[in-house]
Amino acid sequence: MDFEAIWVSVELAAITTLVLFVLGLPFAYWLSVTRWRLKFLLESLVVLPMILPPTVLGFYVLVAIGPMSPLGRVYEHMTGHGLAFSFQGLLLASIFYSMPFAVRPFAAAFANVDRRLIEASWCLGVSRIRTFLQIACPLSWAGIVTGLVLSFAHTLGEFGVVLMVGGNIPGVTRTISIAIYDEVQAVNYRGAAMASLVLLASSFIALSVTHLLNRKGGYGA
Repeated sequence: MDFEAIWVSVELAAITTLVLFVLGLPFAYWLSVTRWRLKFLLESLVVLPMILPPTVLGFYVLVAIGPMSPLGRVYEHMTGHGLAFSFQGLLLASIFYSMPFAVRPFAAAFANVDRRLIEASWCLGVSRIRTFLQIACPLSWAGIVTGLVLSFAHTLGEFGVVLMVGGNIPGVTRTISIAIYDEVQAVNYRGAAMASLVLLASSFIALSVTHLLNRKGGYGA
């Protein structure tokens, strides 16, 4: 079994989940409370990675971070190496690809919080940030944990986006899903089966935790 590929996958999934927690949580809360008429456009953008083929999303991310793009040129000027086919570029693509698996459960959980509690907190002079941290988040814990579990498990098993943006660089961008593909290509079905079992077990555990939390909290993913 390729433990190096497993470590890259776990590291990628952990950092992606952390970023989505820090950035996705306040964004999901805003989506759940805002009355902006065009918020459906942002909601559509959030869900879009679930509909697009991974290769299409990977292609556009690759173009956006490539050496000819403004972002790619700035990053290369600052670091001395390109963003495409690097762990950092792969991380950026993973954040976009796993975003709906975090933001949707977050937003659904926040939407189930009694609006009167939020407004009462505001009327008592509590700031919006404190209301978010001390009222909305604790009451939405099941949906938040669901989003974190789903985004971690989804990132762990990525293939198309990983291959398009990161390539297959051992120890850098070679994840467990790519390792499985390589083992099958090499007709090493035993190695592929062992690696596949890791993803199967992690996916089953993630779904079990998600259903358990949904039963307790009443939140849909």
